[in-house]
Amino acid sequence: MGSSQNGVPAGAGRPATVASSRSSGALPPFTRPALAPSLIAAIVLLACVAIVDSSGFVFARWGVTVLSLIVLVFAVRGRAWWAVVLMAAVAVCWNPLEVVPIPGEVWAALQLVAAAVFIVVGILVKVPRETVASSASRPAPPTR
Repeated sequence: MGSSQNGVPAGAGRPATVASSRSSGALPPFTRPALAPSLIAAIVLLACVAIVDSSGFVFARWGVTVLSLIVLVFAVRGRAWWAVVLMAAVAVCWNPLEVVPIPGEVWAALQLVAAAVFIVVGILVKVPRETVASSASRPAPPTR
């Protein structure tokens, strides 16, 4: 809106066209596919801090292990080797089949640390769009 007291028209002071990558529809050259599973894992970890010593904690272990392996695959696709190591460590520690004997208080602290690790990995792992667009399960187009 313009100001009639100063005699400034409504559109003055603003450039006529604003060129930005978001308004032009250009996509960034990467995606963050690990973000959603990482956030879900962080929610599971934080929600299950209270049940560390109960028998229901095995379900949280399954969820965290599966989600860490999903994030690990995205980290491999994004070539974030540091994230691969962290997610492999989480998958081993939270493995429900071979239980790591750690006291309950330490587990509660590890739950918080692992939640933070998931959030950081989810934000920092970037997969190039070319890798996302290509799929090994898709057959190659016929060449003639």
